[in-house]
Amino acid sequence: MAFQLSNDSIAGEACGAVMLIGFGGPTEPAEIRPFLDRVLAGRPVPRDRYEAVVHHYEVLGGRSPYNDLTARQALALREMLDRAGAGVPVVVGLRNAPPFIEDAIRDLAARGVTRALGLVLAAHRCEASWERYQADVEGARARIGAAAPAIVYPPPWHANPRFIAAVADRTRDAIARLAPAGREGAELIFTAHSIPLAMAARAPYVAQLEVSAALTAAALGRARWRVGYQSRSGSPRDPWLEPDVAAILRELKGRAAVVVPIGFLCDHVEVLYDLDVEAAAAARDAGVTMVRAATVGDHSRFIDMMAAIARPYLSPPPPLAHQG
Repeated sequence: MAFQLSNDSIAGEACGAVMLIGFGGPTEPAEIRPFLDRVLAGRPVPRDRYEAVVHHYEVLGGRSPYNDLTARQALALREMLDRAGAGVPVVVGLRNAPPFIEDAIRDLAARGVTRALGLVLAAHRCEASWERYQADVEGARARIGAAAPAIVYPPPWHANPRFIAAVADRTRDAIARLAPAGREGAELIFTAHSIPLAMAARAPYVAQLEVSAALTAAALGRARWRVGYQSRSGSPRDPWLEPDVAAILRELKGRAAVVVPIGFLCDHVEVLYDLDVEAAAAARDAGVTMVRAATVGDHSRFIDMMAAIARPYLSPPPPLAHQG
């Protein structure tokens, strides 16, 4: 079930707050299994995959930086909106970890907010990155009842020039870490979370990802680039999006590669383990010099994008012109 609202949403009552809606992560070892149980509830993930992900978090020290990094994004956005004279509360609601989506909406209700802008922290939309978040928001609103604020959503922003500029800037920094002689010929690989082919077939996910990648490559002056996928889970019998980034790296044999996690907005296990550990090991085995671009995180251009998206929703609509 889709809840997407169009630009017509801007014409309604002004929003009194912004809610960043994200995935969440465990913050200490004791939270890992409860967190994964929430993430995987009702999904047929093999037990060995479950235990492998537990191990991934353990390798990373038993915690994810996702929650802290998302809080930093929220703080940066609030400060930017304040400077622009559009200061409103900016709260974080996470699907799988505190502060949960329902807690964030209750917070807004307690502040007297009746309408808020929801920014789902995913640039490329499919059921897993879009509809499930909105369904959780609607479920929370139903449990809260009449006091719950309405949540509206902006149009897609995967091609927003500010987002592209932030990704390109992070990628330039990564390219600069290569030896000068290897920079021009380095393979540019954009990565995103793999999803089942059946899910991809009914969503704009792949098309949006390829647009983001093409625009970023153009901003970098690169004619050659590839999209790879990572972090596959679920039943091994079900087909998922390919090629896997590790398979691409193995093909390069002795060349250089710049891996750009364009499908992820801040560091968490899929970046810190699946790329920095697993993909990096595949690169070493193939004699490939691999550098990984940083996620956009709280890059000023990305925060500026969120502020620019939010501002029209936070201002009351202009009065209709007199039609005399």
